[in-house]
Amino acid sequence: MEKRPIGWPLLVAAINGHARIPDHRLTEAVRDKVVLVTGSSYGIGEATAKRLARAGATVLLVARTADQLNAVADEIRTTGGKAHAYPTNLADPAAIEQLVADVLRDHDHVDVLVSNAGKSIRRSVADSYQRFHDIERTNAVNYLGPAKLVLELLPSMRKRGSGHIVNVSTAGVRTPPMARWSAYLASKSAFDVWLRCIAQEIRHDGVTTSTVYMGLVHTRMSEPTPLLNKMPGLTPEQAADQVCTAVAERPHNITPPFVRPADALGNLFRVPTDRLFEQYFRRTDRTKP
Repeated sequence: MEKRPIGWPLLVAAINGHARIPDHRLTEAVRDKVVLVTGSSYGIGEATAKRLARAGATVLLVARTADQLNAVADEIRTTGGKAHAYPTNLADPAAIEQLVADVLRDHDHVDVLVSNAGKSIRRSVADSYQRFHDIERTNAVNYLGPAKLVLELLPSMRKRGSGHIVNVSTAGVRTPPMARWSAYLASKSAFDVWLRCIAQEIRHDGVTTSTVYMGLVHTRMSEPTPLLNKMPGLTPEQAADQVCTAVAERPHNITPPFVRPADALGNLFRVPTDRLFEQYFRRTDRTKP
């Protein structure tokens, strides 16, 4: 393991935020509740599902990888928790319809949806000319799939007059855009705005929403980008603490400390900020002759 300098945990918290709801408060909020967590076979989703299960929730695990999903469910059940695996390709609208039909048949309702599944991609536009499918796939997982799942679950939530939706987003949708992240940030921004819009329509029916603008988390998704591995980031368990805080406390959003000043300065100095990131891209662009 790479040796970190003294004070590294404080630096991580100062940049990415620190939110950990006490165990007893989480238990009060989720005991005997049905919580569906997407992307729960690895990383943030897995850590979130395990903590919710320890607090007494019945967790419904959703992801594509059936073997890993079942392994997570088995681990939760072995430690006394309640978990059910629903392998599903969230890029397939028909599969989402079947998922919700199965879930409502088996559990009658869903109290909380944690929309965590995501697809990350970092690629320059020059490397994307023949890869439009990257944009299609990223949108399918980060925007269209999550929106479809919300649409399928909303009728039952509104009918019951109760429900909560947690969007595990990224701090990148609130900070100035950066080169190479166009497909990823555009798709995450789309779902963020979509959910904020419909929140105004469903709150009166007892359905609330929270967005976690997650800072850097060191997971399988970030590992392929060497630059990110050197930056202060959260562990999946620390990230799960923020998600569980959103589940229990139902805040409008959870935002890392650096985001608001970065957002304000980026808007105030939009042109200089764009030029700064442009220069960074040019210095690191390996496609230049």
